[in-house]
Amino acid sequence: MKAFPFEQHIGLEVFFSNPLGIQGKLRTVPEDFIVKELFSYPKKEQQGPYTIAEVTSKNWETHTLVRTLAKYLKISRKRIGFAGTKDRRACSTQLMSFFQTSKESLEAVSIKDVEIKNIYYAKKSIRIGELQGNTFVIQLRALDPAVTKSQITTLLSSFEQLQGFPNFYGIQRFGVVRPITHLVGKYIIHGQFEQAVMTYIAHPLKDDKQTYDIRKELEKTRDYKQALKEFPIGCNFEKALCNYLVQCPDDFIGALQELPKNLLTLFVNAYQSYLFNKILSERIRKKFPIHQALQGDIITPLQNVSTTADFVAVTRHNIEKINTQLQRNKAVITGLLVGSNPLFAEGEMGELERRIIKSEQVDYRDFTIPEIPYLSSYGSRRSLVASLRQFSWNLANDDMKEHFQKLELNFTLPKGSYATSFLREIMKAKQATHY
Repeated sequence: MKAFPFEQHIGLEVFFSNPLGIQGKLRTVPEDFIVKELFSYPKKEQQGPYTIAEVTSKNWETHTLVRTLAKYLKISRKRIGFAGTKDRRACSTQLMSFFQTSKESLEAVSIKDVEIKNIYYAKKSIRIGELQGNTFVIQLRALDPAVTKSQITTLLSSFEQLQGFPNFYGIQRFGVVRPITHLVGKYIIHGQFEQAVMTYIAHPLKDDKQTYDIRKELEKTRDYKQALKEFPIGCNFEKALCNYLVQCPDDFIGALQELPKNLLTLFVNAYQSYLFNKILSERIRKKFPIHQALQGDIITPLQNVSTTADFVAVTRHNIEKINTQLQRNKAVITGLLVGSNPLFAEGEMGELERRIIKSEQVDYRDFTIPEIPYLSSYGSRRSLVASLRQFSWNLANDDMKEHFQKLELNFTLPKGSYATSFLREIMKAKQATHY
């Protein structure tokens, strides 16, 4: 089934499951989307340069939360480490580290809808990717009374053989209201830094009703000083860029570096994610299996995608053994995350990967970025299937909307996989605002 137009913009071009979805609404309230990291706790110490804490927040996007915590604690945001980014419209629990910050300072933090607990000292910080996965409790509301348990069972059967679902990057990777992070990343790798900055702070999109007029005017006038005054609370990063450009209107590289390194890196990663989504979409469209290897595929032991040493090419000599490992859920097939040192598949999948990259007019050498070296990326590969563990569901009456139903979903995903990519398959929602 072909995806909806708003999804195709981020490389989500197909659905894997049958065309019937249950629709419904996601995130009616933040408590409808509860996510908790499966932590990798640093060892506790009597003293240490880092203070570790579990931070639970409601309606806070991670980068904004870190910026607010840093301001409250009167420290640089660079001194706060976290393992993964979380959406704003949710209740999230994350492990964070604070460099040279006392337990007493964290215990005294008072920020609306933020709770900090289980505080201790350690010699090691928390870094991006240092988590085992995430657990979710999700409510899909406003389901039609005609939706039945049998219909849901049939819909979910599409994923039984996979023991998971297609591992697309979800819309949060690109921005739910303004899905433009991949466009910013594309301009960065091409060295078009002015376009990158203006896409981030201007580039008005109709769904962004709060700032549409401000961005439209800024795109037309380049009046950074006026935009700085008009951007509302919550647009802190746009304000930071505008503030820099008021002083140095032609230094777009310098302006970008006003943003946190994690956010800047996300732009390049988002463009890689967009290309991966297109590659996975094309594989599904061509009806190539994503749970059974083809000659030329590249597989990796499950949960072990980190270096090229982990990757194994599928040949006519090992394909039978590899497919046995795939059936036993001990390995996964991977797709390309393009970078300056790409590892392409061979055979039909390799041709597919190369064709997508060529169609986007990407030269892998573009991922070496001398102007901002830490944004350079060698690339890697990513599992085509996200494994779905500890899964359960329950259909009940919607306690917030009379005569409608709700579906509660409980499951665990490996790090880097998106619950919304699973939910889109179930819902087949026609509006981006549903998730």
